[in-house]
Order: sequence, then structure tokens, then C-alpha cells
Amino acid sequence: MEPYVFAAVLAAAAMHAGWNSFVKVSLEPLLAMTLISAMGGLAAVPVLIWFGWPKADAWPWLIGSVVVHLAYYGALGEAYRRADMSQIYPIARGGAPLLTAVVSRLFVTEPISALALTGIAVLGSGVAFMSVLGRRRGAAFDGAAVAFALLTAVIICAYTIIDGIGARTAGDPHAYSAALFVLDGLPLPLFILWRRGLSGLAPATKFLGRGLAGGLMSLGSYWIAIWAMTVAPIALVAALRESSVLWAAVIAVVFLKEPVVPARAIAAAMILCGLVLIRAG
Repeated sequence: MEPYVFAAVLAAAAMHAGWNSFVKVSLEPLLAMTLISAMGGLAAVPVLIWFGWPKADAWPWLIGSVVVHLAYYGALGEAYRRADMSQIYPIARGGAPLLTAVVSRLFVTEPISALALTGIAVLGSGVAFMSVLGRRRGAAFDGAAVAFALLTAVIICAYTIIDGIGARTAGDPHAYSAALFVLDGLPLPLFILWRRGLSGLAPATKFLGRGLAGGLMSLGSYWIAIWAMTVAPIALVAALRESSVLWAAVIAVVFLKEPVVPARAIAAAMILCGLVLIRAG
């Protein structure tokens, strides 16, 4: 992986942690994600006008990705409804790179060095370890929250593989990314309108500025990742994105006022070691 791709994906990881933090602020998680996805779709419209729609061969992958992303929003929202970001986010993101490495090896058959594979394993273990250490002292164990977080990890693996192949099939990752966000910005608002009517969307109108910021970070983060998967192995890009848990830990403590757990430093060191191994591989 070229240094500029490595740096770009790390920046995308920071943006990803940023938009996830909005899901835990002020609004119920599902409505927050509805606002963010709608704003991300709106922000992608001028990008789509500029790059145009991807070619027809990519459309089955686009539709599949939109469907899988809906499942992702549902599972992640339910997990956040039940537990802290510092516990849920690392579980959801920690299992994903390990699953993606296995699945991409089986179905995409991309060569990955032993050193890079070791880095993926160390990084994923550090992410999962951070969740164990990050759970608030005395907080009750919520099996359902953990189950939804693990389901989210499986879904992340699924849409990562779908979008990696889809962007390569499209021949233009920018057109693919823009089309994906425009299409993905429609289902959640329509679902809320169907289930709750206009009044169900009313609380979100108080947070349009935050929603736009979250939508722009979501668009930028995944746009970079999709582009990176066309110039580097999917498994490596997926693993690097999970360094976002370091940013998420900072956000959780500084902005969401979740308690500091000193033992997270061990997990953070594991994640950093994983990043070094991936880069060296």
C-alpha cells in the first residue's frame, strides 16, 4: 500500500469516528442515522452530477450495498440504544477486519503478506480488547447489545466486500461512491415517514447543522475507503479503517463525557502495533 493511500485511509478513519459520535448525541440513534444518511445523500448529489452514474455492471452491487447498509443502520442503532459508544463501537468495528480478511481471501483472492495478516490480527484483537477494557465499571452486561454489535461486524464485512468489488466493476470509484450515497440517503427518511409521519422527522430539524457535518464526514470517510479499495487490497483498507476506534475513544471521553479507563492504553498500543505491521507488510 502506497504511503498516500495509507494516510488517506487513516484520515477516513478519523472522519468515521466523528460521524458515529453524532449517533449518540441528543437524538435517538435511528433518527440520528436517518438525518446523517439523508444529509450525506444530499451532499453527494453535486458529486454525482459531476462524475455521472457508474456503468450498468455496477448496479447489482450498488443495490446490494444499499440493502446491506439498511441492515447496518438497524443493527448499529439498536446496539447504541442499549450501551455506550465506547463498548459498542469497538465490538462492531473489531470483528470486521478479521472477517473481511478471510472473506476477501476466499472470494476476491487478493495476495496479502504474512506480516500484513499478522497486523490485521493484532489490530482486530486490540480493537476487541478495547471494548472489554472500555466497558464502564459496574455497568451491567447487556447480551443483546453485544449481539447487535457482533451482527454489525458481520454486516460491515458484507458491505465492504460488496463495495470493494462494486467500485472496481464500476471503473470509477467516485461515480460509484456518489451514486451509493444518493441512493442510500433515501430509504431511512422514507421509512420514518411511513412509520411516524412528518411529526416523526420533526425532532431532527433541530440538528440540521450537526446532521450535515455528520453526513459530510460519512461521505468523505467512505468515499476515501471505496477509492482506496480500488488501488489496494480490500482487507488492508478494511483493517486500517478500524483504527477509527482510537479516535472514537477520544470522542467518547472528551465530548460524550464517558469515563476514562486507563487500561485502554494497552489496547491502543496493540492497535498502533497492528498499523505498523500492516504498513510494513
